[in-house]
Amino acid sequence: MVGLIKNILQKQGILDAEILRAMLKVSRDKFVPQDMRKFAYNDSAISIGYGQTISQPYMVAFMTKDLQLKKNYKVLEIGTGSGYQAAILSRLVDTVYTIEIIPELGVAAKERFECMGYDNIHVKLADGYFGWKEKALFDAIIVTAAVEYIPPLLIEQLKEGRRMIVPVGKPSGVQQLIRVVKTGNNAIAKKLIRVRFVPFTRSKDG
Repeated sequence: MVGLIKNILQKQGILDAEILRAMLKVSRDKFVPQDMRKFAYNDSAISIGYGQTISQPYMVAFMTKDLQLKKNYKVLEIGTGSGYQAAILSRLVDTVYTIEIIPELGVAAKERFECMGYDNIHVKLADGYFGWKEKALFDAIIVTAAVEYIPPLLIEQLKEGRRMIVPVGKPSGVQQLIRVVKTGNNAIAKKLIRVRFVPFTRSKDG
């Protein structure tokens, strides 16, 4: 991981000491399938089954950096996956709430957090489109799958002046990573970079 940080992340502008420290502390190889662990510290996405991936380290760091997190923050993540992004967030904020719609992934991530001592991460098996109303409002929201439009309920659950970061666009193509800042009853959206994420999965009743 040290080589990845020096050769990739820092050279691409990820200089935040707290984020780099968190990425050193969290063992990425523990969040990928056994047969893929030799690729864990490449700067690339890795399949974790069920049509899902663990995002490349640079993208994890970039999205985390743009949220402008503080130690006392309560963060909502949509799309737990293997749990790697939530684990990084947990080293930077007070509490992480993360939602996964695929039961096998959600259960595995919860067990992984418990085994590794990530006691400030809470997992919910549900359709992330609806957010986690009972735990709102959140200081930051991160969506780790591509949506065709930003779910309005997530904006409602974001605190005033706080940020959400979400990939928006057609699931089969290139998307735009969007930063949303809540301002009163409105939201200001800004395009950041072009990305490629797996599609946002909805429940059949959604």
